[in-house]
Order: sequence, then C-alpha cells, then structure tokens
Amino acid sequence: MKLRPLLTALALFVAVPGVTWPLFAQQSARLAPADILIVHAKVYTLDPAKPWAQAVAIRKGKIEAVGRDEEIELYRGIGTKYVDAGGKLVLPGFTDCHIHFLEGSLGLSQVNLEGARNLAEIQQRLRAYAKEHPDEPWILGRGWDYAMFAPEFLPDKKFLDEIFAGKPVFLKGYDGHTTWANSKALALAGIDKNTPDPANGQIVRDPQTGEPTGALKESASDLVEKTVPKPDHVAKLGALRAGIKWANQNGLTRVHSAGGDFEELATYEELRQENQLTLRFTIAYFQDPPELRKQDLDAMEAARKKYHDAWIDTNAVKFMVDGVVESHTASLLAPYSDDPSKTGRLFWDPEKYDGAVTELDKRGFQIFTHAIGDKGVRTALDAYEFAGKRNHTKNHRNRIEHIETIAAEDIPRFAKLGVIASMQPLHSKPDDDTLNVWARNLGPDRASRAWSWNSIREAGGHYAFGSDWPIVTLNPWIGIQTAVTRQTKEGKPKEGFVPSQRLTVAQAVEGYTLGAAYAGRREKYEGSIQESKLADLIMVDRNIFEINPHGIADTKVVLTIVGGKIVYERETD
Repeated sequence: MKLRPLLTALALFVAVPGVTWPLFAQQSARLAPADILIVHAKVYTLDPAKPWAQAVAIRKGKIEAVGRDEEIELYRGIGTKYVDAGGKLVLPGFTDCHIHFLEGSLGLSQVNLEGARNLAEIQQRLRAYAKEHPDEPWILGRGWDYAMFAPEFLPDKKFLDEIFAGKPVFLKGYDGHTTWANSKALALAGIDKNTPDPANGQIVRDPQTGEPTGALKESASDLVEKTVPKPDHVAKLGALRAGIKWANQNGLTRVHSAGGDFEELATYEELRQENQLTLRFTIAYFQDPPELRKQDLDAMEAARKKYHDAWIDTNAVKFMVDGVVESHTASLLAPYSDDPSKTGRLFWDPEKYDGAVTELDKRGFQIFTHAIGDKGVRTALDAYEFAGKRNHTKNHRNRIEHIETIAAEDIPRFAKLGVIASMQPLHSKPDDDTLNVWARNLGPDRASRAWSWNSIREAGGHYAFGSDWPIVTLNPWIGIQTAVTRQTKEGKPKEGFVPSQRLTVAQAVEGYTLGAAYAGRREKYEGSIQESKLADLIMVDRNIFEINPHGIADTKVVLTIVGGKIVYERETD
C-alpha cells in the first residue's frame, strides 16, 4: 500500500520544470559506467564525420563514447574518474614514427651538445659534465652539428685532447652518422693511420700525414663503439623507465623503433610484466647489408610469433640504403654541388636489396628504408615497385624514412605505389647546419625539394611524422611548429625555408596521429578519438589551432592517457 504514493510522488517530481535528475539517473542505469570521463573540453577527434566534440567516455581501455557534455555525463557512475578539462584541447595520443628508443633513453644521462653555438661552448659543456661525473670511465655524448666546425665542417681530435688527454671521449654528431673521438678513444679502438676503412665507412685522415683526425663516418664509428663499456641490464631498465616517462610527458603514446631496440625485446617485455610499460612499441628488426640471411629471417619470424599485440609489435624490418648529405654519404643521382667528385654511395647492392625487399614483402613484413639522397629514395621506390609486381601484393604500406631530397618525377610515385613517406619535421629546421652545410652540399635545385611532405601529400601520398630521437628531441610540439612554419623559433628565414612545403596545423597533427596510425597499419584501432578505438588521448595547455604558430613549440601536455589509464598528469602550481 505504501508503494503507490511513492511512485506518484516520483512522477510529480519528474514533472517539475528544470528538475530532471530522476530521468537522468534512469538513463544512466542503462549505460555501463565509464572508468574516466573527460568533459568541458575541445576534443579534436580526427573523425571526419564528427571532427569536434566536448567530451569523451573511456571504459576498459577503449573509447566508449564521444559527444556533447550532456551525452557523455550519462556514463558517470560510482568510481568514475571525472576530468573537467576547463576548455582545454584534447587530441589523440601522438605516435613518433621513427625513433631509437633505448639509445635515446641512455643518452638522457650523457652530455648533451644540442644547441651549442661554437667549439668553446662544446668544450665548456664537456668540462662541466666531467666535473659532475668524475667516476665515469668515458665521456659519452651527442648533439654536435657540422656548422659548429665551420669552415671545415668536421671535428678534430685535437680539440678534445686539449681537455681530456688521458680519458677517452666519444661524441656522436646530431645525425648519428658521424662521430668524434679523441686520441685516447682512437688508441683503445686500435685505430691509427694504417687502419683500413671498413665497408660503408670512412676514417677521416689528415691529407698530409694520413693520421686519423678523430672524425669517423658511418660504419667507421663502430670501431670505437665496440670498445665503449656497455650498460648492464639494470642500467638499461632504468634508462627505459626514464625514457618512457619523458615520452608520456610529451604526449607520446606509441613509438616506431627504427633500430637498436629489437635486441632488447626481453627487456621491454620485463617492463610490461611489471606494469611499467606505459608506451606502445612497434619495433623493427635492423637488416644489415650486404644480404638477407636465413638467421635474419629466423630471428624476425620468431619475434613476430611472440610479440604481435597492441603493446609490442615486431612485424617490421629496417634497411639503410645510404647515409647523410652533410658528410657526402647520402646517395645522389648527380654529383654534390660543393664537391663534384662525390655522389655518395648505396650501402646495398641494388639487386640484393631488391631480393631482400621482395622476400620480406612476400612474408608480410612491413619495410622501413632509410633513404636521404634522391638516388637512395629512387632505389627504395624501385625495390617496392618490383616487390609489388613480383608478389602481387597491395596495401603493404612499405615506408621510406627521411626523404630529405627527392627527384621531382619520384614525388607522385608514393601515391601510385602506396608507399608511406615517414619524415621528421624538426630535421628541416632551417638552422646554420641546414642552410650552410646541407643546402650548400646539394645546391639550389635539390634544396628546393627539401623535405617535400606537402608535395607528396598533394600528389595523393600518405605521410607520417616522427623525430629520429636521439638525433633530435622526441618533443613533437617543436616538430609541429616546424612543419607549419618552416622557420626557426625566431622566425627565420623570414619567407620560410621552402615555404611551399608548409602544412596547416591540422595536417601536421594528422602526421603524428591518424597518419601515423595508418603508417603503422593500425588506423582501425588508433590515431583518432572514435568509439571502440584504444583510449590513447592527451590534453594540452593551449589550443594550437588558435594561437600564433610560433608558440606551438611551447605547448605542454597536462594529461596523457594510454590504454584507458592516466600515465601522466602535470602538476599544477
């Protein structure tokens, strides 16, 4: 008898204007409560059917719903983490499509020479590092660029011997293709004027005496590298934890490793088993020249069988067909402008490279090929075309990494062949190294097609962005600013460096999100904020679509969610 008056009272209460919570509760009961709700946001979804939204519901590691605040509030329940974005911008999690993660992570504890203006500043940083790390047996670091040593553009051991006569010093250039060693390091490696150049490498020598100068190009660096003390397992774990934390702080939710991490798959798996893997990894096997061997195939197949999920995926193989422009090791179709005696060279015999690509393509592996010079790019395109015809394969999305310059007639081949242009925006930053070394070596015509991502896009090709960390920082916001402005942070050059290649902010963001997911064959699961996709999202402190693009580099991530879990939350003042 008491139930009827109660129902009548509830019905009357529902009918009161402006009071709707019982209906709200009734509707909510039909929906499983979300683990996380983000509301009052500006959500850029990259879903063409619904590019902008206000709120997102996340449940069991996936995106449950995207829409207006009042729609998503229906998913709020007991235990739901409620995030009021306060109007901040929410984006899909970013993917770095070209990275060397362990190397970059280990480098966080080494001397950093990035941004040094001259030799004196390099020496000052080295002295300061040595004072802070007196027990280190070697001084290791990276980040110097060729313009720091103008007009020669290559370093000399004498500048290191002046301050470190008895301790070995080994410093990688910013691009990783040339290293700088002092006399002690050379001696420990057994390098003298009688040491022959290794395959695909050069020991730079004094033209009068034949003595090594301390500069080592390409594979010659390995002669010293193998004598450097290797970090133990504990050191690697610590470095990777620091690297993953920094990646999450910068908004990265997945990275594509292009070398140096395949050998550490068990280490990454250990982090996953300890619930410390808050970054997704696509890890490529590095295929050394001169040929594809049975042991290579066995290693690839065994890894792919074991690691093939959303956290660790190994269905990729990395090749290098040439070097870099600054040291004349990138392979060109015509001679270098500053030195007509050089055209660079291919690291692979084209026939063997074609054969290796064809075999791997047949097996379904995705292929990444480092190619910087226009001949290197053409060689990779030719191999992919050959493999596609031989195997009758489609949509394998094989990739070319870097593409610093390209013949005009090869630009439309990316769309025709379905090849992904995997590029690194910050590499095109028009600093002294780019304008005074890179552009000088190539000459005006080839430099006019510098990092032609917009031309490839306009021709119908797919592009994806990354960093090549530790070559440059993994911070993607500096990359977006560079892709949009084609200028330095100071706005130079005034007209922009090859301004025809500028992208809109939306196009640059796509290179790190949906374009990156497409490049990794994961666009069905990642890259946009849509129902049923993985809940990998970030929130940032400014709306990069509305501000002056020269302020994009200062963007700070305030929240990173990976797999439906908050893995980074910026402390507020």
